[in-house]
Amino acid sequence: QVQLVESGGGLVQAGGSLRLSCSASEGTFGTNAVAWFRQAQGKERAFVAGIGGIGGVTRGAEFARGRFRISRDNDKNTVYLEMNSLRPEDTAVYFCGLRGDYGVATFSHSYTVWGQGTQVTVLS
Repeated sequence: QVQLVESGGGLVQAGGSLRLSCSASEGTFGTNAVAWFRQAQGKERAFVAGIGGIGGVTRGAEFARGRFRISRDNDKNTVYLEMNSLRPEDTAVYFCGLRGDYGVATFSHSYTVWGQGTQVTVLS
């Protein structure tokens, strides 16, 4: 079964940028949708952005629009999340999820495979 591995998190000053990566091992993304979610301490996992498996159609949460960009490289079995103009409220553990369908969904229960997460901390 495919496994997901996130990387690229870290500590950054407000206004800075990070690029997260989600790589598939023991399998491929195929034509399935992949999405990024985040979970801040004490809060539920929330949708950030997703990219579809056919045509690469993207969706993003309102807070992500204009600042975050999701992309996928099927040859490398990797999905990226470029985050710019980071704010302290973006601090969270970021997870990528793989859905068993090509369309992006915004509910976490729609995704069946998850990575272990990568911590993003934005300092004010």
